[in-house]
Amino acid sequence: MRDRFELVEKKHPDLSIRRQCKLLGLARSTAGYQPVPESAQNLHIKRLMDELYLIDPCRGSRSMVTLLRRDYGLVVNRKRVQRLRREMGLETIYCKPRTSIPDDGHRKYPYLLRDLAVTRPDQVWCTDITYVPMPGGSSYLCAVMDWYSKKVLGWAVSNTMETGLCLEALDNALANTGKVPEIFNTDQGCQFTSAEWISRLKELEIKISMDGKGRWMDNVFIERLWRSVKYENIYLFEHPTIIELCAGLEEWFERYNHWRPHAANAGETPAMIYDPEEPRRIVIRPINDTLERTA
Repeated sequence: MRDRFELVEKKHPDLSIRRQCKLLGLARSTAGYQPVPESAQNLHIKRLMDELYLIDPCRGSRSMVTLLRRDYGLVVNRKRVQRLRREMGLETIYCKPRTSIPDDGHRKYPYLLRDLAVTRPDQVWCTDITYVPMPGGSSYLCAVMDWYSKKVLGWAVSNTMETGLCLEALDNALANTGKVPEIFNTDQGCQFTSAEWISRLKELEIKISMDGKGRWMDNVFIERLWRSVKYENIYLFEHPTIIELCAGLEEWFERYNHWRPHAANAGETPAMIYDPEEPRRIVIRPINDTLERTA
């Protein structure tokens, strides 16, 4: 609808706004609509629910209502919690009966990583989207990670959770590495089952793998990345604008890739595992060097 609304020209020489709306299948009232910013209380509730989701993604709306009242003194009804969680893109993990079969509009692909030995970089890439709380609103972060080395190859931020965000992160990863993975693993979110995303991967001749519905463990490495970046940067600094958020994330991902040792990599950084021949970057100046310069 937003795309159609952008086609309305308020100063069109021949067509009135009413006529344009009728031709585009829009209500006349949408032409004068001014978006209302999210209330400070809703932003606060979203921030708390995002933290609680990282602690336990199995808590449903009833439990969330209880936790918000018991631990934070917030009286919020269940319908409000459900609405805010939908806006955040959060889905409770629980066993669901298979009562319906997906239609052919969005094809689901099989999970290709079961029993697969991932032994080298660029064998498997994965991606996901996460909600980012901000003081004056919210945004979404999408990152592309190499499964073997755990290196973040590309990322993007947007104030909308649309397929374009994922394609931007993918293009950044392709540009940064100059390489294409054999397999790309995602969840079954609508962004990753969309025609735009699927056609892009097929164009690159990449095998498509998708997690089982509700199985966050199938993409566990990038889920761990979200926990780290939120507690170590996003929650800590509460960047007020997307520009400042991107600057903070740029610095954090640089440290994550090139400085921070990873236990899963035997103490090596993701960048050293991904490309051992890449020159090592000094992201943080050593203490001794700092003392020598200030002496």
